[in-house]
Amino acid sequence: MLYGLAVILGFLVAGEAASDFLHLPLPGTVSGMVLLLIWCLIRKGADARTAQAATGLLRYLGLFFLPAGAGVMELSGLLREQGGAMVAVLVLSTLVTLLVTALTLAWLLKRRPAHKDDAA
Repeated sequence: MLYGLAVILGFLVAGEAASDFLHLPLPGTVSGMVLLLIWCLIRKGADARTAQAATGLLRYLGLFFLPAGAGVMELSGLLREQGGAMVAVLVLSTLVTLLVTALTLAWLLKRRPAHKDDAA
């Protein structure tokens, strides 16, 4: 378990360093996850000890949202002022995303060659 946590934390630190050093517009945590993904792709999968540590962390994922929830409560005044605009943007962006996804899928399905099983 310690080895897996050390690997995960190592990629977290590497991502933070990469974001700071390269002035990336990504948070270090996201850069670290991308580096971990690349490492897993190169190795053709995650090490069993790292996967076990990640699974252990996933059990407590809900606890990581508590600070974000407290931050939202701290900004309740701002939410009262800008809440309607934020909801409108979220709904509109969700609809645009669904539309673009549907159009992309339709375009990709038209390009797919017909198979014998499709006619049945």
